[in-house]
Amino acid sequence: MAAEGARETRLAVALLAWYDRHARDLPWRVGPAARAGGERPDPYRVWLSEVMLQQTTVATVRGRYAAFLARWPRVEALAAAPDADIMAAWAGLGYYARARNLIACARAVARDHAGRFPDSEEGLRGLPGIGAYTAAAIAAIAFDRPATVVDGNVERVMARLHAVEAPLPEAKPLLTGLAARLTPMARSGDYAQAVMDLGATICTPRAPACGLCPWRADCAARRAGIAETLPRRSEKAAKPVRRGIAWLALRHDGAVLVETRAPSGLLGGMLALPSGPWAEGAPEGDPPLAAEWRDLGVEVRHTFTHFHLRLTLAGARVAAGPGDFRPAAEAGPAMPTLMRKALRLGLAAMDAGGDAG
Repeated sequence: MAAEGARETRLAVALLAWYDRHARDLPWRVGPAARAGGERPDPYRVWLSEVMLQQTTVATVRGRYAAFLARWPRVEALAAAPDADIMAAWAGLGYYARARNLIACARAVARDHAGRFPDSEEGLRGLPGIGAYTAAAIAAIAFDRPATVVDGNVERVMARLHAVEAPLPEAKPLLTGLAARLTPMARSGDYAQAVMDLGATICTPRAPACGLCPWRADCAARRAGIAETLPRRSEKAAKPVRRGIAWLALRHDGAVLVETRAPSGLLGGMLALPSGPWAEGAPEGDPPLAAEWRDLGVEVRHTFTHFHLRLTLAGARVAAGPGDFRPAAEAGPAMPTLMRKALRLGLAAMDAGGDAG
């Protein structure tokens, strides 16, 4: 047992030494040198980055994070912002429940915690939208708590280091336990970021750079020649296909009819073209206003976490009508990716068809 503890300490020390030399320069990160010099991360920035990074790449988040921070530099500013402004700023980042949780969490911190994030995993878990991973990440990175942070990168590193051949998601508890044993009491925030960096830059899903890894001598999967095959994954069931219809009402001045979707559900709270229900079977639903609607011959395809969507478009040119009409150039950027694509393709089809749509 003592020997195993000594090994885990040695591995943590080796990884931190690697991180001190090779840490990624990220806009939301306080690097190891700055941290050693006394600089501490801003919990608001850590939280914002962690929420934005869920299900999204670092490359996608970099610019959007900077824009969010410039517009709302403190949690109180974000908490005071109108929902519609935040949802529009989030457009294109996907997984829109995150944006709704972002709003709720910012307001809870401002209202119930005087603008200060709790400094423990338990306290953080009490905030809207903060689950086990995000609570551990904020506790470790912002407050240096010895919390075990496990994302996809960490799961991959642990599976390879210990040659865990049980497939995900069944292996998650085992991999989390292995990660916890390695988490040091000191420099916990740097360690959490180090192991994620290791997975993102060295222990990559394909062609891992094992020769550059600080844990290569201890990696059981490398010794067995199976590193690139891990972690294994259970076979996923095929996603069902749902179908729907969206209506593009184009006014003579170039404005289009839009709606704000219901707060809950997919794309909740986002600006969108009016659309019917999404369900398996033939698309159905009633148009939002009386007009000469025509099938535009366009099918917009989009994949959500649990299903594929096939959205057909109907278009009509209208002189006027009830509802929220906005210039297409203004509405498009505020829409989620699916609706932005539907708007672009629909407008192109209507332009190609003239007044016939």
